[in-house]
Amino acid sequence: MDALRQQVFDRRDYYWDPWGDDGEGEGEGAEAKTWPSTFDQLWTDERVQEEGTHSILDMWRIVRPGEDPDHGTVQPVQPAEAHRVAGTDRLTRAHVPDIEPLADRRWFGRCAVLHDAQGRPEEIYFWGFSGD
Repeated sequence: MDALRQQVFDRRDYYWDPWGDDGEGEGEGAEAKTWPSTFDQLWTDERVQEEGTHSILDMWRIVRPGEDPDHGTVQPVQPAEAHRVAGTDRLTRAHVPDIEPLADRRWFGRCAVLHDAQGRPEEIYFWGFSGD
């Protein structure tokens, strides 16, 4: 998850409002905020603190099996859960529509290991809802 967060941050693939809270200032003489160069700079922005980035950057950690997920956490899909919604515990890209409803609340994410046609782990799929 840390590598994905860094990729999203480096690509600037997250919500960032360069004009501030009022949405005005794009006119003559206005100066846009620069993109943050560190995570610390990003999280000092009040709007980001309140509304999030609408990305994986809003997720802080992956919960362990049996642990209750909380604000800003990602919960892995467990084998029994996968079997219940997709009929298998070896999920593939074809099962994504079956598992996506498992992320059902804001500021909470899910992840699942997706397998190739030979049943080998191929990728980790993250999804969920962050931001307001």
